[in-house]
Amino acid sequence: MDPQKEARTPRDLVARPPASRSQTPKEEERRESGEAPAAALGEEADDSADGLWELPVEPAERRPECSRCSRPQKVCLCPFLPVHPLHISTYLYIIQHPAEESKVLRTVPLLAACLPQDKCKVKIGRRFSEERDPELSTVCRKSGTLILYPGAEAANLEEFILDSPIYPSTIIIIDGTWSQAKDIFYKNSLFRLPKQVQLKTSISSQYVIRAQPTNRCLSTLECAAVALSILEKNNYIQETLLRPLQALCSFQLQHGAQIRLSKEHLLKNGLYPKPMPKNKRKLRKMELLMNSVKI
Repeated sequence: MDPQKEARTPRDLVARPPASRSQTPKEEERRESGEAPAAALGEEADDSADGLWELPVEPAERRPECSRCSRPQKVCLCPFLPVHPLHISTYLYIIQHPAEESKVLRTVPLLAACLPQDKCKVKIGRRFSEERDPELSTVCRKSGTLILYPGAEAANLEEFILDSPIYPSTIIIIDGTWSQAKDIFYKNSLFRLPKQVQLKTSISSQYVIRAQPTNRCLSTLECAAVALSILEKNNYIQETLLRPLQALCSFQLQHGAQIRLSKEHLLKNGLYPKPMPKNKRKLRKMELLMNSVKI
């Protein structure tokens, strides 16, 4: 689980006296006549603003969090988690982009809370190497390791396990936005060592409080739920892992959150609120989304 971050208090800054400057003849004339300098109000505002930095700053208080699901205690989702961690034989490695760690509605803590600690490991970072993470390097070099990332070279997971002479023992999933996941996958040579697989499923994401590029895109928790149910040959795993996600979305919608439609849906129905990009590459991607072509 993600450790709680301590609130950081900004350093007290000492107000600096305004820099002295020579007066222009016009300003001297105003001073002799008793008129206020033109910049007097501005200088007073600056002085008062500088003084604010000397006031004591109270550290921001974080709401107490549940130690299991990492949600605030008042909206704890533990009632929707399995009483005991699911029994699985597959090892799951989550490669999490650092930006995901601070997001409130992230799904990885819920996923980790459902699985045994020794079977679900979260690695946070953008760049990985054998020197930096020998354990991950060893995992990537094993013949029984898969990495879940869509693409032209990716095999269908369900078909792959039927023909593979070595049954997969480990699966790696990248956690982040699609652009973050792409950056991590292509800029880390370690992640091109395992067999690349993808999910071919018709299910739509139930993570409706966060926008996705297309209707077929799934959250990290949903990808893990589908992949583990295939590898373990147990549909109960998928049902169990999706339960806290459904509860999270239901709670957020009941308290003011809106259903976030995919970019694909918005484009197809003329609801996309932003102007079309001028960049030809980005424009081409938009056109592919509108025509439901896989990119």
